[in-house]
Amino acid sequence: MRKGRGLTAVAGAVLAAGLAAGCADLRTEPVPESTGDAVEALAALPVKGRAPRTGYDRDEFGQRWADVDRNGCDQRNDVLARDLVDETFRPGTQSCVVLTGRLTDPYSGSGIAFTRGQDTSDEVQIDHVVALSNAWQTGAQQLDPDTRELLGNDPLNLLAVDGPTNQAKGDGDAATWLPPQRGYRCAYVARQVAVKAKYGLWVTAAEREAIARILDRCPGEPLPSDPAVPAPSGGL
Repeated sequence: MRKGRGLTAVAGAVLAAGLAAGCADLRTEPVPESTGDAVEALAALPVKGRAPRTGYDRDEFGQRWADVDRNGCDQRNDVLARDLVDETFRPGTQSCVVLTGRLTDPYSGSGIAFTRGQDTSDEVQIDHVVALSNAWQTGAQQLDPDTRELLGNDPLNLLAVDGPTNQAKGDGDAATWLPPQRGYRCAYVARQVAVKAKYGLWVTAAEREAIARILDRCPGEPLPSDPAVPAPSGGL
């Protein structure tokens, strides 16, 4: 029912303006479609060392699975509905609560049957593509609470993936962890770049080098965007 919310190309001009403006309001203009690619966006990201992890807590990113796009469904179920196929939904939830479905895990390439339940739900987990701990150490601690909640619940930064593979990733960045499925790595790092650009975050030198090395293998890799959540109002 909600499959139409596909990814479109992020507006390169808007991203560049947001990075240059720092704390400027990124919602003042509508986001047009663009052919901007991930290499261009990566080149525009600031390069800095990691800030201390001091003060990091998951709660700093607001309510877990908040309905930030205000469609009546929490973000976990939105992402399951977006990324799974052959879903069934709990009756009476207006096709919100996903009960079953099938996932082709982008990280490993494995097929996984999802069944909601205490002993089965963790087989499919929702990953923050840019881990929240990483985001905290690369600029998110300077964002206002509302913007951090958007970051923690933004569909652009969320993927349904294999649970054990997600656990192996932990809070790693591209310099320390990449999806085992090599064919997905270009899309994966492009998505990380898109998230960092959207929220005014930076990359470390090692992270930038790792992302650039992957993108060298896929010239013109597009920068993904999900219009379901507005651009944040605050930056660094």
